[in-house]
Amino acid sequence: MEKFVFRSALPQDADETAQIEQICFPPNEACKKEDMRSRVKEAPEEFLIAYDPENKLIAGFITGIVTNEESFSDAFFTDSKLHDPKGKNVMILGLEVRPGYRLCGLGRRLVSLYAAEEAEKGRERLVLTCHARLVKMYEKLGFTDLGLSSSVWGGEKWHEMERILN
Repeated sequence: MEKFVFRSALPQDADETAQIEQICFPPNEACKKEDMRSRVKEAPEEFLIAYDPENKLIAGFITGIVTNEESFSDAFFTDSKLHDPKGKNVMILGLEVRPGYRLCGLGRRLVSLYAAEEAEKGRERLVLTCHARLVKMYEKLGFTDLGLSSSVWGGEKWHEMERILN
């Protein structure tokens, strides 16, 4: 039997997803609690949450916003009003797995399920930014490195990566 229930975000998930964000990212990179609340409110269908019913915890999640923009912009992290449900590209804002649920393939499963769901919705691409040390991991998940991104979120340098869906 599947250990996790995979679902979209519910209003009550906002604080727990924000908490996981704070655990998974350093302070300069983590989104603020109010930004996570806004994402859950504006685009709950763009979350894929792995919920552990036995422990009553969110084990991990992937989230993004949909747009027709081609390149990643730092504004996507803080302005959930940029979400356009009719867009063709999904800008992934986070892939996060709570410690204790890591190293069991959950991140890979989240990406795979998310890509399949977004392809079914007619989306064309998933786009994300990551640190250089994570490029190989994302390549194994079907993403192509597009080089350095214009994103400077958190005062960092990022690689922009895409995964073609259709």
